[in-house]
Amino acid sequence: MSTPLSRRALGGVAAGAAAAAALGATAPAAQAAAQASSPADPQERPFRAAHPRRHSPRPNILFILGDDLGWADLSSYGSPHIRTPHLDRLARQGVRFTDAYSGSATCSPTRFSLYTGRYPGRTKGGLAEPIADKSVGLEPTHPTLASLLRDSGYATALIGKWHCGYLPDYSPTKSGWDEFFGNFGGALEYYSKLGLGGEYDLYEGEAEYKDLRYYTRILTERASEYVGRDHDKPWLLNLNFTTPHWPWIADGDKETSDEMVRRIKAGDRSALWHQDGGSVEKYKEMVEDLDRSIGQVLDALKRSGREQDTLVFFASDNGGERFSYNWPLSGNKGSLQEGGIRVPAILRWPARIDGGQVSDLPVFTPDWTATLLDLAGARPHPAYPLDGTSLAGHLLRGAEVPERDLFWRVRGERALRRGDWKYYRGKSGRDQLFHLSEDSREQADRAPFEQARLADLRTAWERIDAGLLRY
Repeated sequence: MSTPLSRRALGGVAAGAAAAAALGATAPAAQAAAQASSPADPQERPFRAAHPRRHSPRPNILFILGDDLGWADLSSYGSPHIRTPHLDRLARQGVRFTDAYSGSATCSPTRFSLYTGRYPGRTKGGLAEPIADKSVGLEPTHPTLASLLRDSGYATALIGKWHCGYLPDYSPTKSGWDEFFGNFGGALEYYSKLGLGGEYDLYEGEAEYKDLRYYTRILTERASEYVGRDHDKPWLLNLNFTTPHWPWIADGDKETSDEMVRRIKAGDRSALWHQDGGSVEKYKEMVEDLDRSIGQVLDALKRSGREQDTLVFFASDNGGERFSYNWPLSGNKGSLQEGGIRVPAILRWPARIDGGQVSDLPVFTPDWTATLLDLAGARPHPAYPLDGTSLAGHLLRGAEVPERDLFWRVRGERALRRGDWKYYRGKSGRDQLFHLSEDSREQADRAPFEQARLADLRTAWERIDAGLLRY
């Protein structure tokens, strides 16, 4: 598979090509103008595994999730107006993935796919899109990334958003994490910590924890403390920011916060959705704050002296929302179009993987579960086989990743990617086929001309679907 132009360049490409077209430029001239205006890092090169290196211990794992961050919301992915220098630096020090996908199109099922390494539809809780009440959650008896790593000698912690079930039946500390500090629900007001039902939603373990400071500051402080500890064994930290998920409240927006709290306490259950608020500029402020916060955590990791031996991974839990910049992708959060499931993804492990690289290998959330278990020397539970593919051999030794199918299912939509081809059926009920390396915007439906391929991919989707729970 080949990508003729790094996705980092796409924002600049669009602007440059438009400018050339406006001047009546020829096709070659338009291409030259596009390339000249590209923000791509000229040092970025296609991924290759490093030469064999010194022996390194099992890595610490810092797995960071942004919340509802769009594929092109980072400057390293082409955003024309958001500046993310800390995540851009992380990309320069590691590998930036252009064709990385979330396990689903909304918060809860993607987290299920990460924690279990399996399709969300294999568990009852994963059918909720997303979880909105206490009726379902991640069953404590199900093996998780955390429980499997803990059993192999890791310390485990989750800081931030859980969204895989509520107390008293479900919590991170029931599912393999030694420590938990964060919120149980899908969203909360950033200062008061009031959730969708008006409940207070900040906990340490399973006990309420009172702190009315801006939430992103609190999570950054907690995560920095954790990575800076003198650990006596390798660790896994799932750091799940709620930024930039609605409500659109940035650090310092106390007036907006106070008005929202007043509405929540008055019984307005729609207040937290913030349909009457936010802006592109406010969203920019929140994303840039997320970037600064991650930079602070990475600085704490560097001060700890364990940066070389720590694998850092950053991604979004699904595609962008109202104010995201997703160009050139179509769709957003909730959809199985590219804009709903393709996400920024960056991996850095200085001890074993060279920096300054870009990969267009199609990967999705369950692959990272399989990969991390493999790198840590932990085995999946035989009764709960993984749906992801370990990329450890590819990342460390350059082994070929066999072509396989990436599968998604949400209510009313289906999708499957094989190589450059994507089978998609949206809520219209019409089967479509797109060649993504030529048409990442999913506008040129090739189904009428590729009937045999369409039938093959549809059959593959239906074969996987038949093994999942019904909605």
